[in-house]
Amino acid sequence: MTKTVITFGTFDVLHLGHLNILMQARALGDRLVVGVSTDELNYSKKGRFPVFGQNERAQIVSAVRYVDEVFFEESLDLKREYIRRYTAKVLVMGDDWAGKFDDMKDLCDVVYRPRTPSISTTAVIEKIRL
Repeated sequence: MTKTVITFGTFDVLHLGHLNILMQARALGDRLVVGVSTDELNYSKKGRFPVFGQNERAQIVSAVRYVDEVFFEESLDLKREYIRRYTAKVLVMGDDWAGKFDDMKDLCDVVYRPRTPSISTTAVIEKIRL
């Protein structure tokens, strides 16, 4: 039986931190499904659109060898539905979300992975602007 792992993110300006969480998530199962946040969802969360549009980000994430399938995450409130739809046994999120998805433990295991030190999309964008 296949053990599906699911994770979510913007994955804008793909960097080592993104690759690390995708690699760590994939190591917890046989199949990794990734929800890439839509442009509209990102705007509602952060007040700005991503550098790359959702179609480009989805294509980039799908090219990462650890990723088996990509879909668009349209709402934070639909995480339970996405977990059910993809029959995920494990939800992986960065530890900046620690505790925020513990209510999903009735559906699947919830694992919070440490963020890669000294790197963030915001920091990368700021560095590029300099």
